[in-house]
Amino acid sequence: MCTQQLLPLPTYKHFFFLSPIPKTSSFHKLNYTQNEENSYTNKRIKAISLEELPPNALRRNTDPKWRGGFSLGLDLGLARTGLALSKGFTIRPLTVLELRGQKLEVKILSIAEHEEADEFIIGIPKSSDGKETPQSNKVRSVAGRLAVQAAERGWRVYLQDEHGTTTEALDRMIRLGLSKSSRQGKLDAYAAMMVLERYFSTSGRDTELVLPKSSELQGKLRRGPPKDLDFYSDED
Repeated sequence: MCTQQLLPLPTYKHFFFLSPIPKTSSFHKLNYTQNEENSYTNKRIKAISLEELPPNALRRNTDPKWRGGFSLGLDLGLARTGLALSKGFTIRPLTVLELRGQKLEVKILSIAEHEEADEFIIGIPKSSDGKETPQSNKVRSVAGRLAVQAAERGWRVYLQDEHGTTTEALDRMIRLGLSKSSRQGKLDAYAAMMVLERYFSTSGRDTELVLPKSSELQGKLRRGPPKDLDFYSDED
């Protein structure tokens, strides 16, 4: 049986984060997660802005004619990770993975490829006053490693505040009439769906882009994934 080779994991040296788009400005500054290493690195980082890599929800909001762009929502947990999928304006819970580390990341990338998603919306834990929690750093670490691997395919990774989404997910399942046992097995996937719903409700304006530091990978993100010729065949 063929097995997929596991490569060394990227570290914080390989990625950084771009803060959400300000509502009062067309340009925003970079949100560093580490001290600037040197002037060369600083110049290289400033070569790209979040507006160059807008999330699908924002592109759809600003350009009604824009087509494509499926989104995979993630609710990362210590033991389980919930996934949800958005194709167009339809959002649905997808699955729950009981994996960790690199096996989890490989599986997520495989699912994204199967579902033809080109961006990941990852919920980041925050407290009720908007501050990050101890779990936030763990999510950022996974998101960063995933972003480096996703960029190889032209896919983007964004962070979205997930505060309260688990409660919202539970309320949604109760209203839908799901049994207690069913709710326990699907809660994480529904929480991921709530992350996507929140993302679309703000047109992606509150997301935070996770960007690889490699200029080569940034170039791949600018170019984006290859177009599906069947999907775009009726365009001029």
